[in-house]
Amino acid sequence: MIKHNFRKLIIWQESLELVIETYKTTKNFPSEEKFGLSSQLNRCSVSIPSNIAEGTSKSSEKHFKNYLETSLGSAFEWETQITIAQRVGYINQDKFTELENRINKIQNMIYKFMISL
Repeated sequence: MIKHNFRKLIIWQESLELVIETYKTTKNFPSEEKFGLSSQLNRCSVSIPSNIAEGTSKSSEKHFKNYLETSLGSAFEWETQITIAQRVGYINQDKFTELENRINKIQNMIYKFMISL
């Protein structure tokens, strides 16, 4: 029996919004990054809500936590990559701060949800 409807989880909703924002942001990266940092950021962002959703299908809280841990790892990976994008000049400081605040919120939400299980 599924205990959590992923569509109703705020962490899933917030991370899905991050995916959309990531795609909009990487669309403006240089074309030589299409298979580099752009692709990496996009895949990483997709991994966050995808692992949350997949985790809700698991039969135990322990298994669900494993998927949340993977999602959290992807969130930290994404944060590193967006930092690189800012440092090489692909995004300005204001956009970086906005995205950094968003990912930090998601990271905290995932962590708090994990320890509540």
